[in-house]
Amino acid sequence: MSETTGASYASAGVDIEAGDRAVELMKEWVKKTQRPEVLGGLGGFAGLFDASALKRFERPLLASATDGVGTKVDLARQLGVYDTIGHDLVAMVMDDIVVCGAEPLFMTDYICVGKVHPERVAAIVKGIAEGCVLAGCALVGGETAEHPGLLGPDDFDVAGAGTGVVEADQLLGADRIRTGDAVIAMASSGLHSNGYSLVRHVLLDRAKLKLDSHIEEFGRTLGEELLEPTRIYSLDCLALTRTAEVHAFSHVTGGGLAANLARVIPDGLHAIVDRETWTPAPVFDLVGKAGDVERLELEKTLNMGVGMIAIVPEESADVALATLADRGVDAWIAGEITERGEHATGAALIGTHSN
Repeated sequence: MSETTGASYASAGVDIEAGDRAVELMKEWVKKTQRPEVLGGLGGFAGLFDASALKRFERPLLASATDGVGTKVDLARQLGVYDTIGHDLVAMVMDDIVVCGAEPLFMTDYICVGKVHPERVAAIVKGIAEGCVLAGCALVGGETAEHPGLLGPDDFDVAGAGTGVVEADQLLGADRIRTGDAVIAMASSGLHSNGYSLVRHVLLDRAKLKLDSHIEEFGRTLGEELLEPTRIYSLDCLALTRTAEVHAFSHVTGGGLAANLARVIPDGLHAIVDRETWTPAPVFDLVGKAGDVERLELEKTLNMGVGMIAIVPEESADVALATLADRGVDAWIAGEITERGEHATGAALIGTHSN
């Protein structure tokens, strides 16, 4: 019997067996994220979440978000480190959800690759699963897509979507903010997952630094610093809402501190943040100096050492700081809410407002 010479999925570059192997390798990590409300296991067409669990809410509001990790994935590819960007993905999605006071419930992921390397895909999912545990949500499903011809054999990208829930009368946001509220900053773990197009251009293209170069200020290699996972604040923020009155949160991502804080400031009020209350980590200084990047451009692009903001009544600030300290979160009072038109003096101030 002659061998088949016609085209096949495999000859087109898609390896179904490798995909099946990847699923088997990731199952143990997905199991670690399970919540009681999750039904079924990995491999179904859809993830199932028992919505009857929401009966404990008087008026449950579902919150959803979707995001990716951006060009940070290319550094993971170059360094061959795949189990950290999953933390970044969960943080980008779930820390957006918790901003309104919502409890993270579940998440799905999408991994697109040029060629399925089962162990590599499993490492990515391992990181996502670990991130879900840190955020308190379940990983209920996902998709791994192989795109030969569109992506190179080692190229990949990741994205995810998540859902949370909040009681309607506990929804946080601009309408709760009042004059005199304290602006509490929570330290970032580094660059997080925004601005990497600028970072890569400055450090790798312009300064010609190598990812395996040891940087004295970091105490580790450049690559290790740049791949530092994004801090996941979800459970810290929820803990804060249980111990102190919270009016709003702001997740500091693309656009920097000023732009993201402005998203939760109501008309008529102004947020004043004092730069001198903290010193950004050395990596921010390196990006600025290596690329001769102006301070304003850095602040518009990077988090500059602040990953999450909580806005609380002045009288709740001490309790809020104590709660965060107990959870190992470095936090401080960085500013206050004032009436629009009141201007503090000094060059080390950032003023933000919504138009």
